[in-house]
Amino acid sequence: MNTPEAFMEEAIRLACDNTKGTRGGPFGAIVVKDGRVVGQGVNEVTSANDPTAHAEVQAIRDACRNLGTFQLTDCDVYTSCEPCPMCLGALYWARVRSVYYGFDRDDAAVAGFDDSLLYEEVAKPIEGRRLPMARLAPDRGAPNPFELWARSEHKTEY
Repeated sequence: MNTPEAFMEEAIRLACDNTKGTRGGPFGAIVVKDGRVVGQGVNEVTSANDPTAHAEVQAIRDACRNLGTFQLTDCDVYTSCEPCPMCLGALYWARVRSVYYGFDRDDAAVAGFDDSLLYEEVAKPIEGRRLPMARLAPDRGAPNPFELWARSEHKTEY
């Protein structure tokens, strides 16, 4: 099982298996490095009471634990469905090499997983979003964590 097609079949199998229980929605993902699965995940939003427990995020977490790293630069992700904006952000932060998906956002929307609002909102300026957001500038004398980070001898670059 080390062809792209076989890896996609595995991600879709995880998604299908996840529909048989109460863990979460019909999504599955795997992380592959050097031709072997190093992480996997399924949607566990409802069972974990965690809106971030999407399959891709769970697979990233699993792979990072297994590999002992926070970057997956030499890894490919196979996911049953086109990643939502949150998962896409996580995939970029993990610095994966590539992402392959089976079904797309329109397929997901038909089943009630419609991410169109998220795509629309992210494209808007902050003041035009439905979720009110406002910058609350710190006091002039407040320490700046970014300046502290830039000077820190203990930081790990990422």
